[in-house]
Amino acid sequence: MIFKDKTVIVTGGSEGIGAATARKFADAGARLVLVARNRKKLESIAGELRDKTQVEIFPMDVADAEACVNLLKKADFEFGRIDVLVNNAGYHERGLVESVPAEALGRIVDVNLRAPIVLTRLALPYLRAAGGGAVINVGSLAGRTPVPGSAVYSASKSGLRAFTHALAEELRGQGIKVALVAPGPVDTGFIMADIDRVSDMTFSQPISTADEVAQAILDLCGNRVRERAMPWLSGVLTTVAYVAPWLGRALKPMLERRGRRTKQALKAKLELSQ
Repeated sequence: MIFKDKTVIVTGGSEGIGAATARKFADAGARLVLVARNRKKLESIAGELRDKTQVEIFPMDVADAEACVNLLKKADFEFGRIDVLVNNAGYHERGLVESVPAEALGRIVDVNLRAPIVLTRLALPYLRAAGGGAVINVGSLAGRTPVPGSAVYSASKSGLRAFTHALAEELRGQGIKVALVAPGPVDTGFIMADIDRVSDMTFSQPISTADEVAQAILDLCGNRVRERAMPWLSGVLTTVAYVAPWLGRALKPMLERRGRRTKQALKAKLELSQ
């Protein structure tokens, strides 16, 4: 897909994977609409990229359906078209289900599942008016196999995965690509800032960079792949653990030991850098 003069909306676009994705699209010549709750962070990344392309920011909560309507109207008004929607905004409150406040569990579902469903539905007429385009959802390996300690997060990302595949079938042949990238641990503040509460199992898998995930998002806009698990081997392992849970339980102690070692090394590195 050629991104020159195309309009791309990135939710969660102020930092981490979202900011890396914005940079990739800017390098490719796309015009950007960046969405996040923190205006100051949005202004920072927008200021960085305005030498390369046109950038509009929209501070909002993606779980606010009315704000989603206004976001799309603004993007269409400013740039005259919408070509790509990247549903990247995410929320997580780690812990066993009974240890997490009920309102936080609801927030996980609202941000990770309900918001991208609603925003995608609202965006489809704009994508059609532009002659087609792409919706790329940022899932997780946790959505491919259940993760204790992240039960509702896993459920939200599993739901997003199912929505992606079902919608892709509904839109088959209509010129709108729908796809999902499902990374494991990514070197961003989403997990590094909360490293003590991240499960050892999470760190048993290779850690991707935000740039690697961002590149996968750009690639998914134009290729024929519907889902990209990252890293590939971790995607295979999550599939095996899902279809053969007894095998996943058998491997769990070994994977947790590996993850514990990786976490300890990462914490030591973080402490040295402070």
